[in-house]
Amino acid sequence: MYLDTKNMHIINQLKSSSPLDYCKLIQKHKQTLKRRSEYMLYYNTRHGEKILFSEHYINLLLMKGHRSLELKKHEIVAFGQQRISLQCHAFEQKVIKSTDLFSDTAGSRPAKKILVTGVAGIGKTVLVQKILSDFGNNQAHLGFDFVIHLTFRDLNLIKQPISLRELLLQKNGHLAKEMDTILSNEDKLLIVLDGFDEFKHYRECEVEEFVTEPDEKDEVVKVLSSLMQSELLPEASVLLTSRPTAISHIPIGCIDCFVLLTGFSMAEIEDFFLRYFEEPTLALKMFNFVKANNPLLTLCYIPAFCYIVCTVLNDSDGFSGGTPKTMTDVYTQYLVALLRSHSRPRLGSPHANAERSEQLSETISSLGRLAYVKLLSHETLFYGHSAEIRQLANSDLISAFLDKTLAQEPGCMEDVYSFAHFTIQEFFAALYYTLGDQLSMDVLDPSTDTGQEMSFGYLDLFKRFLSGLLAERNWNLLSRYLLLERSEKAEAYLSGLLTEIENYCENGSHILNHLHCFFEQQNDSLAKQIHPKVLRVNISNNTLCPMDYTVLKYFLNLMDDEISELDLTGTNTTSESLRDLKPYLLRCENLWIGDNNLDTEAVHVLAEILQSSSKLLILGMEGNQVTYQGLSPFTDPNSFTSLDKVV
Repeated sequence: MYLDTKNMHIINQLKSSSPLDYCKLIQKHKQTLKRRSEYMLYYNTRHGEKILFSEHYINLLLMKGHRSLELKKHEIVAFGQQRISLQCHAFEQKVIKSTDLFSDTAGSRPAKKILVTGVAGIGKTVLVQKILSDFGNNQAHLGFDFVIHLTFRDLNLIKQPISLRELLLQKNGHLAKEMDTILSNEDKLLIVLDGFDEFKHYRECEVEEFVTEPDEKDEVVKVLSSLMQSELLPEASVLLTSRPTAISHIPIGCIDCFVLLTGFSMAEIEDFFLRYFEEPTLALKMFNFVKANNPLLTLCYIPAFCYIVCTVLNDSDGFSGGTPKTMTDVYTQYLVALLRSHSRPRLGSPHANAERSEQLSETISSLGRLAYVKLLSHETLFYGHSAEIRQLANSDLISAFLDKTLAQEPGCMEDVYSFAHFTIQEFFAALYYTLGDQLSMDVLDPSTDTGQEMSFGYLDLFKRFLSGLLAERNWNLLSRYLLLERSEKAEAYLSGLLTEIENYCENGSHILNHLHCFFEQQNDSLAKQIHPKVLRVNISNNTLCPMDYTVLKYFLNLMDDEISELDLTGTNTTSESLRDLKPYLLRCENLWIGDNNLDTEAVHVLAEILQSSSKLLILGMEGNQVTYQGLSPFTDPNSFTSLDKVV
C-alpha cells in the first residue's frame, strides 16, 4: 500500500508540473551555475579583482586507482610520493577527463557514486567549479537535468533536524516550485558534496538507521549518509570530494568509482605560468627559472603552491633575501610579499609607520597562535564567534591568509574561517612556536599531552617549517617587517636536531624527516657537528619524491664517511633514481633495495654500479620479483670484487 501511495504521489507531481516550466527551470538553473562559477578566486583576491574561470582554468590530472600510503602519510608528503609513482607506473592507471566522470566506459553502467580525493591545494574545489561551469555552459554532463552543489563548510552549521529537500533548497530557492519533479526524476540529478574532510561529523557516517524520503527530517549526518549509501534517492548521482585523511570514514560499499586528483604535469605548470603572467616572454622567463630550481619545481606540481610561487615571483622587487631553496623559503617570501604591501613607507610620521609595524606583528602573532592551537586540536575550521577570530576581525591582513565562508540555515548564519591552505596553517603554527617563549602546550616536548592522538607524520611539515624559520636567513628577512626578537629556541632546537640525526645514523632509525629539517637549515657547516660512529641511513617504506632525493643527496654530500648502510626498501626506486644516486651507492657497504618492483633496466643499472664498487658487501634484493635472467648480472663470480652475498 505504501509503494502504491508513493507512486501515486510521483504521478500526481508529474501531472502538475508543466514540461515547459520544467525545461525553463533547467535553463534558469544553468544560468545560475554559469554566473556562480564565472570567476576564479585565489587566496589573496581583493574586491574588484575578477579572474575569468574559463581563461585561467588549467587541466588537472585525474586517475582512477588507489595509493595505499595516502591514508598513512601527511598529505603534502603523500602527494609528492604519489606523483612519482604515477609517473613511473602510468600505464597501470587510467587517465580520465573531468567531462567523463559520469560517462559510460566500455559499455559498462556509469558510476553513480564517485569519490574524488587529493591532498590540500591539489584542486578538488577547482574541479568542482569546472563541473559546475561546464554544466552551466552546456559543455558537459548533459545527461543530468540538474547539478546541485553543497559544501560541508555550510553543512557544519546545521544544528537542527533537516530534510534533504531543505538542504537542496538552501542556496537554490529558485528550484522550490519544481523540486517535487526534480526529486521524482532522481536519475537526472547530480549532487556534488565538496570537502568531506571538513565535515565535523565525518567520523559518524556509519549510521544504522537511514532516511529514505526527501521530506523526512533527521540529523544532517544521517541525511547525508543515507544519500551517499543510496538509501535516499538511490538513482541520483553523487560526487564526493575529500582529502585522503578522511576517506577511511566513508562507507566503502557506497563508492562506485575512486578517482585520484594528482595536480599538474610539467605541461600544466608551464601553462599556469603563461596564464598568470600573461606576457609570454616574462612567463617563460619565470617558468625556466623555476624549472631550474628543483625545490620550487617540486612545489609547483600542487596548484596551490604553483600560485604561491607565481605570486612571489610577480612581486615588484622579486625575491627578497635570495632565491628560495626550501619550502620554508617559499612561504617566507610569500609572507614577506604580503607584508610589503601592508607596510610600504607612507607620508606621515615615523611614529605612525612604527605603529603600523607593531600592528602587523600583533596580527601575525595572533594568526600564529590560532594556527598552532588548532593544529594541536586537529581543527582546520574556525567559527566567527570564537575569541581568536574576533581578535583578528579588524585586520585587513586576515583575508590574505584566511578564507571566510558564510554558512547558513533557517534562523542561523555564521562566518566560518580557515587558512587558505592547510600548509599555511602549519607554517603560521611553526612561526608562532618560534616566537612563543611561554607556550601553553609545547608539542615537541614528549611529556606534553595535547589531548589528541598525533598520527604518524602529522607534524612532519610543522617541524620542517620550524627548522627553516629558525634558520638565520629567514629570521633576518622577517625581521625587516616584523618586530622580532631572536629566540633562544634556535640554538636549543639546532642542538637537538643534530644530536638526533647523529643517534639515528648510529642505530638505523627512520631519518627522512630529520634530513628534511637539516636541509631547511641550508648551513653546510652543521655537518661538521655530526659524528656518528657508523653512518646508517634509513629512509625505507616511503615512496620517494624528487624533494626527498634532493635532501638525501644534500646530506650525503656533506658526510665524508663511508656509508655503512643505506636502506631504500619500499621507496619505489627506479633505474633513473639509481643512476642519480650512483656516487653515494659506491660508498655503501650494505644496500637494501627490496620491495621496489625493480625492472630489468634497474637491475642492469645496479650491475653497472656494482662493477665500479669496491666497498659493497651485502645487497638486499628481496621482494622485487626479479626473474633468474634478471639476476644473472649478479651471478657471475668475475663481475664483482667485493660483494659477499645477495639476499
